[in-house]
Formats: sequence, structure tokens, C-alpha cells
Amino acid sequence: MLELIDTYWLYFLVGQYPNGPLGGLALTVLLASLGLLLGLPVGVLLGMGRVSPFAWVRLPISALVFVVRGTPLLMVVFWAYFFLPSVTGVKTDQFTTMLIALVIFDGVYLAEIVRAGIQGVPKGQTECARALGLGYWRTLRHVVLPQALRAMLPSLVNQFVSTIKETSLGYIIGLTEVSFIASQINSQVFTKPTEVYAILGLTYFVLCFGLSRVAYGLERRRVRRAPGARPPHAPTPTATP
Repeated sequence: MLELIDTYWLYFLVGQYPNGPLGGLALTVLLASLGLLLGLPVGVLLGMGRVSPFAWVRLPISALVFVVRGTPLLMVVFWAYFFLPSVTGVKTDQFTTMLIALVIFDGVYLAEIVRAGIQGVPKGQTECARALGLGYWRTLRHVVLPQALRAMLPSLVNQFVSTIKETSLGYIIGLTEVSFIASQINSQVFTKPTEVYAILGLTYFVLCFGLSRVAYGLERRRVRRAPGARPPHAPTPTATP
């Protein structure tokens, strides 16, 4: 295994770059990051639509969310790879295709995170803002949404973990992400598939487990700062006789 790492570590990390296109682990992280960043505004808009008091806004968006959430990401990748070029007449490369699929998929899942975050804000905040004369959209934008986004941070990190794992489906369309690179390395050495895919699995584990611990730390910090939260190891108050 050490010999494999010593021979192929640079190819595993960046693919053929700088003598060719970027690939490997760097492409996986880049693709996941862009998918989450570009999907976030989509998720915020869809999440706001999910809690809209107007049925003509809420119902179509809810239907879209349910349809995409009930569809495997692989189908979304195929739609982006085959269906969109036939409609637009523009053929996209593997990176752009996978990015479009991730933005659609992440946007819908982030919409549910945003919806839960908005509904988790105490109703008193909304009532106070409305009492001060703010309309529905201004209340949502200036009062509710900032609080919801702070509460969503652990869920966003967890969604980033999911997105990193979802990038492996780019293998189907020939995207040179890290699992595709591992397959190419395996085809070159032939006799060490166990070692190659053990390194790949360990890479995913270290990256995703590290991010999961970050999400756990953010959640603990949010709970500690919540109004009325007791400090760690504080004694439970008892009733006075």
C-alpha cells in the first residue's frame, strides 16, 4: 500500500494536472464545494417558497421538491447529460453536467433544511416584527432568515458530506473524480485492487468523518448558546420544598 501511495499519490490527488485537466481528490472537493455553494441560493428560494402563505407559490414548489427528492441522483445526472443538450442544443462536458445535477439535487435538499430552519425560529420573533410594521417578506428576510441560516450550519456541513459522496456518480459519465482515478490506477497495477480501493475508502472516510465532527461541534456550540441553555455539567435545579 505504501508503494502505491508513493507512486500514485500526485495522480490520485490532482489527476493529470497541470499537464491535463484537473482530476482526483481535488476535483471531487471542488465539485462538491461548487455544488453546495450554487445550490444554496436555490435552496433558500425554494425553502422560502415552501413556507409561503400563498398557495400558488407553495404548492408548485412543494411538488417540485417531492418529485426531485423521490428521484435517484443518477437519474438527474442522466437528465442533465442527455435531456438538457437535446432541449438546449448545447452539449456540456462531464464537469458541467455533474455540477448541474448536483445544484438541482442539493438545491432541493437544502430547501427542506431551510424550511425546517425557518419553522424552527420562535413565532414570537415573527409576531414582534409584524407588530413593528414589517410586512411578511421583510420579516422573513431581515428577522427570520438570518436566525434560520445560523441554525442551519450543522445541517449544511452534513449536506456537504453527502455531496462529496454523491460526486462519485460522475464515474458513470467519465468524470475524472477520485473514484474514477482509483479505477484507472487499479487498471494499471492489476494485482492490487484491495489496496487501491482500501486507499479510496480511507480517503472518503477521513474526509467525511472529519467534516461530520465539524458539524457535531457546530451543533454543540449552537445548543450551548441557545437561550435558556444550561452550561455543561451544571446541576439540575430542584424544586424548593
